[in-house]
Amino acid sequence: MHLISGRLSNISIALTLLGMAALPLGLHAQNFPITADQKATATQVAQNGVPLGDLVPNAPDSYSVKRGDTLWSISGLFLKGPWRWPELWGMNLQDIRNPHRIYPGQQLYLEKSNGRALLRIRAASAGGADEAPQTVRVSPRTRFESLADSSIPTLAPNLIEPFLAEPIIVDGPTFANAPRIVATQEGRVLLSRGDRAYARGQSANGGKALSDAKGQPLDYRVFRNATPLKDPATQAILGYEAQFLGKVELVRSESVQQTTDKEGKSRNEIVPATIDIVTAKEEIRVGDRLLPEPVRELASYIPHAPVTRIAGQIVSVYGSAVTYAAENQVVVVNRGSKDGLERGHVMAIRKDGQRLQDRTDDAKPEMKLPNERNGLLMVFRTFDSLSYALVLQVTDGVKVGDHFTNPN
Repeated sequence: MHLISGRLSNISIALTLLGMAALPLGLHAQNFPITADQKATATQVAQNGVPLGDLVPNAPDSYSVKRGDTLWSISGLFLKGPWRWPELWGMNLQDIRNPHRIYPGQQLYLEKSNGRALLRIRAASAGGADEAPQTVRVSPRTRFESLADSSIPTLAPNLIEPFLAEPIIVDGPTFANAPRIVATQEGRVLLSRGDRAYARGQSANGGKALSDAKGQPLDYRVFRNATPLKDPATQAILGYEAQFLGKVELVRSESVQQTTDKEGKSRNEIVPATIDIVTAKEEIRVGDRLLPEPVRELASYIPHAPVTRIAGQIVSVYGSAVTYAAENQVVVVNRGSKDGLERGHVMAIRKDGQRLQDRTDDAKPEMKLPNERNGLLMVFRTFDSLSYALVLQVTDGVKVGDHFTNPN
């Protein structure tokens, strides 16, 4: 093992400067490419660091990474604003080929110089920054371990994984014209994993027949109850959230066959597509809709503040009969990709101030208390006009109508 030492502006640190993928659907970390912009950012922040005033008062001088840690939690040990870790952590791209991983057992050291702070993976040597690198000799041995399994994520993956696969936001016509389950075997009312059912894509209003031809989707998600999501201010419908029920696999195509009745007349007979229930989160029934399984992707979450000002409101709290969202719960916000919101944006939640009377004034005028900061959320999935966000920190419960804005 060859340990490299260098100046503060050239730090070797195996941390995720630009984020570790929150592993969706049980997939492991992969070697994400490093873009030119990422390299430029890495070089810049490795030279700058953060002002000492941006550190939390009790920031430790060193920290050993443990299993169960996340980059967000580690950042919170050092920074008042955990989303600002790219400004604290630099990397030497010549020594660290894949900056998307940090592993348990690594020792982190906080260094302070000239009013600024930097984080590195080894303490400064007593002989000075230019001291020659040390070489540690070890005896040959055999050891097997999957590093992809041991690297830590930006956030706890279980908090986000279900929402990458389950909820979906569509427009009304798309959901209304989606293929639907039309029949079950033996007249069953409710379906679960392993059951067979029948579906159609065509209807009197149009639609495309389900087909198992080459290039056509074979895997579908099952949804029900497209709930309208309205803007709290304008009451305009921004989209429809469909309730995820499970997944099905297309076994045989939908078709039309010619038959002859008792009178010898030929007629067309509809033969629905055959589907098998692969997974079922809830019972599935006739009338539920099918939407093609989207392509799986490893999403890299890089918590950061928006460059431009973005403000909006909470549209809904995800979950049945949930009024207030707590930490680690998911909300829908009324801003999306067309508004400049992107995956990884960290926003400050502001609690809507109460409206009440000034009882100390004889006229008893109406007052509205100021909106107070109530926590942080991070956007992890965007649509055109709506986005899903995870509540990272919260002082009080988050409810529909609460505002959000830039965290700085």
